[in-house]
Amino acid sequence: MSLIDVHQHVIPDIYKSELASVGVLGSGENPWPAWSLPRQLELMDQFGIDAVLLSIASPGAFFGDVEFTKRLVRLCNEYMAQAVADHPGKFGAMGFVALPDVEAACRSVEYALDTLKLDGVNLQSHTGNRYLGHPEEFELYAELDRRKAIVFVHPQRPPVTGMPEYSFQAGYTELTFDTTRAIVNMLYTGMLEKFPNIRFIMPHMGGVTPFLLFRLSGLDDDPKLKDKVPLGVKTYLNRLYYDVAQSPSPLALRALLDIADPSRIMFGTDYPSARFVEKVMADTIANVKAFDGYNDALRVKVMAGNAKALLPRFAKI
Repeated sequence: MSLIDVHQHVIPDIYKSELASVGVLGSGENPWPAWSLPRQLELMDQFGIDAVLLSIASPGAFFGDVEFTKRLVRLCNEYMAQAVADHPGKFGAMGFVALPDVEAACRSVEYALDTLKLDGVNLQSHTGNRYLGHPEEFELYAELDRRKAIVFVHPQRPPVTGMPEYSFQAGYTELTFDTTRAIVNMLYTGMLEKFPNIRFIMPHMGGVTPFLLFRLSGLDDDPKLKDKVPLGVKTYLNRLYYDVAQSPSPLALRALLDIADPSRIMFGTDYPSARFVEKVMADTIANVKAFDGYNDALRVKVMAGNAKALLPRFAKI
């Protein structure tokens, strides 16, 4: 059975060194996880993963200086393009964009897709003080819609202040919550209605969105939103793609089937971001293979077929 992982990351030295120059030494409360491209390839062989879609995840590329962001985005995208070229058939990649500068973001989309020939772009759940779907970014979304672009979304920890302290690491909850906030914002601003040709891949099964379907369906009855979600919340959720990275419990897999088109569910592991990453990879493969909610045909689609249908680079795997 083919296996394509649409949710793995790279942490190149150029990214770490540039972020160190602005005082960022890891993602959230965690230092950088151990990563190298040779080790990534070894684990692909170990777990029988035929191909991987690469991205650079949290904490993103914007740290208050747009010129820094533009330079960093270009360096990272060129690094990923070289990795794809050096390992044909093994990797695809999603390019960074230079938000929050919308004009610069459009130019970085052009460079990533037209010049570097990357497979799509990576947007964060929020950049600066704007969540995905913000009207000030509609020019960027219009460009992505015109291109029918594939967009991989990745969460970031929100810079919330004034909250009561809790005793656990924010990554246990805040990343999935931030993905959920982004999806709800995309619904509430009408972005998913206005730009229907963008093919969004939502990570981690869309956060907790599947469990909020009943509550979110209340948007359908809000007269202020009739032009934002005219087809109903469930229709728009059904149009999104979802990966199963760090989420593949039977309960969650079953809930995802309530909102997702089965042809839009894809395999992912979140390497190397997960704690105890090799166990997470092994458990994810085992859980998807064992899930009794998938018949054999759907299991083949989730493991690789849906990724092949979406991503031309992987079509012949």
